[in-house]
Amino acid sequence: MGTKDLSFVQLNQLIGRKTGGISVYPMTSSVRGKADPCSHIIVRGKAMAGRADDLFHLLIGRKTGGISVYPMTSSVRGKADPCSHIIVRGKAMAGRADDLFHLVNFVLQEVQFTDQQRFKQFVSQSKARMEVYHKLYLKRGGGHGIAAARMDAKLNTVGWISEQMGGVSYLEFLQALEEKVDQDWDGISSSLEEIRKSLLSRQGCIVNITAEGKNLTNSEKFMSKFLDLLPNSSPVATASWNAQLPSANEAIVIPTQVNYVGKAGNIYDTGYRLSGSAHVISKYISNTWLWDHVRVSVGAYGGFCDFDSHSEMDDETLSKSIIGTIGDVDSYQLPDAKGYSSLLRYLLGITEEERQVRRAEILSTSLKDFKEFANAIDVVKDKGVVVAVASPDDVDAAQKERNDFFQVKRAL
Repeated sequence: MGTKDLSFVQLNQLIGRKTGGISVYPMTSSVRGKADPCSHIIVRGKAMAGRADDLFHLLIGRKTGGISVYPMTSSVRGKADPCSHIIVRGKAMAGRADDLFHLVNFVLQEVQFTDQQRFKQFVSQSKARMEVYHKLYLKRGGGHGIAAARMDAKLNTVGWISEQMGGVSYLEFLQALEEKVDQDWDGISSSLEEIRKSLLSRQGCIVNITAEGKNLTNSEKFMSKFLDLLPNSSPVATASWNAQLPSANEAIVIPTQVNYVGKAGNIYDTGYRLSGSAHVISKYISNTWLWDHVRVSVGAYGGFCDFDSHSEMDDETLSKSIIGTIGDVDSYQLPDAKGYSSLLRYLLGITEEERQVRRAEILSTSLKDFKEFANAIDVVKDKGVVVAVASPDDVDAAQKERNDFFQVKRAL
């Protein structure tokens, strides 16, 4: 339940439990040498050290519809370097736009990296969440996602970055960081501040606002104030990354009753050029071919994709795949989702003209496109990389049968 669901009495009780009190009042004063007065709404509160974050979260809940911060990384077609940003998303009523920008600035610039115990608690909680996430992911049949992330990290830089920040590598990083907090806190605190300075600058900041015309105009002054508070430029030079995990086949050893095996390859190495038909073909393979041939016929939980270039498909099946794909491309979005999608397309350089071309390619997909795509994915058979997420006993058996086919990594 969020604070917006609380009655006035319940909210006062919550403030009493979590803080030493919160007061709100106006402050107005003349300023020497200036004609205009200084006017502010003052919000004062106090809390025990362990309750400071509760007070701040309470304020975010009262003033906004929520604020989230997370990394975004994607490849950009035609460019070697990936597109990487720190995304800060938030929403608020029109009259709270100033509060939203103020709180975002506080999140980005005012947080202090000085509380060692609080940071260690955060690291321990993050590590525990990652361990639980992987275990629950496996129970829900999501081991293929772990395998896919590792394969992606072996094929391109963007995949490597994403895996470092959310895959098995990130879990290993958190495990090492938890021990390092007590050994080198000064170094960690300094690194955190250096990372923040390298990320924040007005020069690289892009603001995307979705609102009605009048509210959009009224928000511009708050946006300008927010940008003025950012450093003009980053003290750290921009670097190009060209990192990938080793391309060797790999087995991730995790306690699991179901084994997950994936194989991937870069079909662009064959000269393949992206077409909207690829989305239709992928949907057909996932929802029809794999389901019928692997799940239904064999009874397996998952498997690999091997598309037969000599198979045929009736027009009805093809039409269903096209309709399903175009429905995904043009799915309904609420205003905030529309604004966010617009931002991502801007960052990735995707124009409306290009989107229209993709729609046309999707709608005109033919059996010929399926056969051409099948020829392109033949590269996976000979040059692909294999990642298995499996139990210790099954990995040992596979190693004996295939003469150490895998490099073995124990994750949990």
